Amino acid sequence: MRYMVGVDVGGTFTDVTLVDSQSGKINNHKVPSTPEDPSRAIMTGVVQILEMNEIPVSEVRYLAHGTTVATNALIERKGAKTGLLVTNGFRDLLEIGRQTRPSLYDLFKEKPEPVIPGHLRLEVDERLNASGQVHKEFNRESLLEAINKLKDEGVQSVAVCFLFSYLNPEHEKLAVEEIQKLFPEAYVSASHQVVPEFREYSRLSTTAINAYLGPVMKKYMENFQNSVKDVGIPVDPYITQSNGGIISIQESVNNPVRTAVSGPAAGVVAAKNLAELTGYKNMITFDMGGTSADFSLIEDGEPKVSMDREIEGFPARIPMLDIYACGAGGGSIAYLDHGGALKVGPESAGSFPGPAAYGRGGTRPTVTDANVILGRLNPETILGGRMKIDLEAANQAVKEHICDQTNLTVTEASMGILSVVNANMARAIRLISVEKGYDPREFTLISFGGAGGLHCGALARELNIPRVLIPPSPGTFCSLGLLVTDIRSDYVRSSLQEANGDSLYVIRQLFSEMEQEGSLMLEKEKVEEENRRFVYGIDMRFKGQNYEITIPVEFTELLEDNVQEIIGKFHEQHERIYGYSNKNGIVEFVNYRLTALGELPKAMLEKVEEQLGRVLNPASYRDVYFSEVDRPGTYKTAIYNREDFVPGDKISGPAIIQQMDTTILILPGQTMKVDPYRNLLINTFGEEELS
Repeated sequence: MRYMVGVDVGGTFTDVTLVDSQSGKINNHKVPSTPEDPSRAIMTGVVQILEMNEIPVSEVRYLAHGTTVATNALIERKGAKTGLLVTNGFRDLLEIGRQTRPSLYDLFKEKPEPVIPGHLRLEVDERLNASGQVHKEFNRESLLEAINKLKDEGVQSVAVCFLFSYLNPEHEKLAVEEIQKLFPEAYVSASHQVVPEFREYSRLSTTAINAYLGPVMKKYMENFQNSVKDVGIPVDPYITQSNGGIISIQESVNNPVRTAVSGPAAGVVAAKNLAELTGYKNMITFDMGGTSADFSLIEDGEPKVSMDREIEGFPARIPMLDIYACGAGGGSIAYLDHGGALKVGPESAGSFPGPAAYGRGGTRPTVTDANVILGRLNPETILGGRMKIDLEAANQAVKEHICDQTNLTVTEASMGILSVVNANMARAIRLISVEKGYDPREFTLISFGGAGGLHCGALARELNIPRVLIPPSPGTFCSLGLLVTDIRSDYVRSSLQEANGDSLYVIRQLFSEMEQEGSLMLEKEKVEEENRRFVYGIDMRFKGQNYEITIPVEFTELLEDNVQEIIGKFHEQHERIYGYSNKNGIVEFVNYRLTALGELPKAMLEKVEEQLGRVLNPASYRDVYFSEVDRPGTYKTAIYNREDFVPGDKISGPAIIQQMDTTILILPGQTMKVDPYRNLLINTFGEEELS
């Protein structure tokens, strides 16, 4: 067995990457997504790419996929009927939440309805105090009464979240045991297993979401696993998590909330891999597909991780790659609002009917239609000739919905659509960079996704980002990310300690406990001991603060002599993020985080020697409209096929590079060079002389 397969499910297309682990050869394939049952498109794509390359299914040694099942179930409110057991007096905490409003200045914006309705939130007579000691003994009768009521209500899943159970899980364990005895068919999610750390509402919300998604994920994973077996693939598939690592099917069923943004996470992992290969350690990732654009920041080779994100308005206290999603994709619909202003997104034409240019019945104008009209996207065919483009339908959509209600020509309206969507995306990049203390001029923009290549040059120019890196197969880059990642599981403990040498003994004990848990998980995943690695971090804050900063540490650092060095790291980070740090303030240790990594074989990009001085002739020319220049107008633009390029080749804009999975636009005044890994490097301001 020598082949590795990664599958990324998007809103419009499902991408498949096949890697020969012996030769390193990479093949890519795209099929339309099937939102009603994502596994159908997955298996169609996998079988097709194997058949196209004449590879028997028995030769597949590794299969992983990023799933949107959990996210979609939450968005569409199609999770399981779920009950909740809480400490007496805390039944309405899920509804009350926090004081923060969804939108500070929108008085009419409502908080999302809890995933568990009030009549299914029941109280159990028990109570622990803030140190984890028993304040009120566990009342078994109240528990049995609550379980029987939930059973009578026909719930499919039960969430258990008692007060201070992150310090002492015994009461929750008793509740889980009784549920499994009296109600064995129910899916059970207990907070001490999902997120054993302080902040009651976040812990409760995360546990409730996990229980709500559990039965849905279990059904999908069983179907997917059976589909894999039915076609004869001899390995169990892995699932991507929101933290960028992968887990087995069973682990994803136990913790479905951890897969909430697994698709976009795979692209960031692939970008991290390229950062290591190319030496561009600071990257801003730009993943633009058919439905949305996702952005993330990689500093010194490491993606940023957030511990306190929201999923559809609900707090989820789990480690996630810090990805900002923007409703700006190729299928994003353009429209005029009530005041006559041109807007784009977040509504998308999706896979069916899709943009008008796809000829599947779509009638509303999209970003893709604008690119077709301006000549930036091939007005005849895409996907290597497999999909025909309907230029007339694109023109009609823009004319009917934009031009007929304004004084704009079709060309002006189309350029307006691109200007609006680019402005939306530039704002998103500023959110993850400038507003967090990072200067975009110190980063490389790595562009991928089916639509990213058409917009990356303009975004880089707008934000003064010096270069753009486009990988060999940008349209299927997320599926490649599934083949360069590791098994990963995150653990956390909470214990409020003043930052001094005496506290480090307690912290070492907590880390040792988590290491044991991580080792058992990696053993279960059949990871050899030499391929296991542990990463440590401490959440720290000033006393009285309501937020923490995660400071990376080594286990060997946790000695009394090193405590001032750890505190110094905290001050340094605090000053960088917030612009100040009180060197005389009392610092506290709050949460202790451990990541268990199981290193896996990875797909490798082949490095090729550059061939200098080649003269490359365009495959053809096309008239393309540009407004991003001093003299807006139509320019005769060279069209190249990407497979004709070799490392060392250079061209200057305006130019268009076409390939099966994407189209890349090089603006007038920009230059492009192919690096040894076959990445395209676009110099944003064309300062590099072409020789």
